[in-house]
Amino acid sequence: MASQLETTGTLERRLTLSVNPADISSKVQERLRSMAKTTRMPGFRPGKVPVRLIEQSYGPQVHSEVLGEAISRAFSDAVQAENLRVAGQPEIAPKDESQGPNATEFVATFEVYPDVKLGDPATLEVDRYNASVDDKALEATIDVLRKQRTRWKAVDRAGEKGDRATIDFVGKLDGEAFPGGSAEGFPMVLGEGRMLPDFEAGVLGKKAGETVTFDVKFPDDYNAEHLAGKTAQFEVKIQKVEAPELPEVDADFARQMGQEDGDVEKFRADVRTNLEREVRQRVQSRTKSSVMDKIVGLADIELPKALVAQEAESLAARMREDLQARGVDLRKAPPVPTDAFTEQATRRVRLGLIVSEVVRENALQAKPEQIRKQIEEFASTYENPAEVIRWYFSDRDRLAEVEALVVEQNVVDWLLSKAKVTDHEVSFDELMKGLA
Repeated sequence: MASQLETTGTLERRLTLSVNPADISSKVQERLRSMAKTTRMPGFRPGKVPVRLIEQSYGPQVHSEVLGEAISRAFSDAVQAENLRVAGQPEIAPKDESQGPNATEFVATFEVYPDVKLGDPATLEVDRYNASVDDKALEATIDVLRKQRTRWKAVDRAGEKGDRATIDFVGKLDGEAFPGGSAEGFPMVLGEGRMLPDFEAGVLGKKAGETVTFDVKFPDDYNAEHLAGKTAQFEVKIQKVEAPELPEVDADFARQMGQEDGDVEKFRADVRTNLEREVRQRVQSRTKSSVMDKIVGLADIELPKALVAQEAESLAARMREDLQARGVDLRKAPPVPTDAFTEQATRRVRLGLIVSEVVRENALQAKPEQIRKQIEEFASTYENPAEVIRWYFSDRDRLAEVEALVVEQNVVDWLLSKAKVTDHEVSFDELMKGLA
């Protein structure tokens, strides 16, 4: 088998491949004879079907298979001989279409990976984020845990913000009740903002046993189209008003939160440890985003169109899977256009190529001890860490995911050690709300 390589663009290549027709014919006959030993046909005993009948029935199919294998092998050998890194799948067609199944020369058109020449990382400006867990953050988190275990006590007074009102209500448009506008025994915490402002204002300040009527203006962009922009009348009966009672941070509360011996100080220490882990993960994630945004500036490269197209299709497929998981019937929904993901795919391919070269040039591959340390950190948040560690090490795919995370962090640490870094102190509240 012979081949001839042409450069048709920066990344585009064309290989002319030749196959030996005598070799193809020989392999076809060999495969047909093998098939004759197992093929069953009416009127013949097993293994006694004449090869000529096998050829009449399966000849074209077998010829196509053998030819395809020969072309694939020729392409692979030629690529290896030329030391090419093929990006995506090649397009292979007969050099002379008129020869049909008798063609012996084929043209493979494909792209290769670009040579990535990295610039000086010292020219990049990167943001690094830091945050800490102080006593105020600790107490605020414990208060959230207390509120999750709120006990409600009925009170004989007007409802205030923070109270829970249990109500019956009927909503009407032009005097007619509308779907979804009525409920009985409906609990609402005053001041939480989960109800429309007019509705909450109408209930706030009312006592158990009262019945009130008021108007509620629905926003123009309200998700129920039949209510958007309209004003409804609500009649509301207040069944009861309850004030919140938060549990004390004592031994009982500590035990409820998983501290078996009820040690309050150990409970606080556990909460702080968990908070510090969460804060560390969030600042690392934010810093990683900054690094990945800037690292694409290390090289100016032309991207293989095939890789971008594959990545765009992968993103579109992921979107379709996500929609299906949410219960969307894709047969009735508008199609998910692949080209809508081209920009995102382009960035991901560019980032992937540059990061791969950074890893290769600087030997940033994940070390076994790094992988184990990362898995141990994951496992430390579970009740049985040893079992979680075994679970990770029992599956190559799970290990590969951890390895990828470690490599990413190695790249982040590498760039932070080389680039111009600006540190940003983020408040705990901003970090946990994702606003900084």
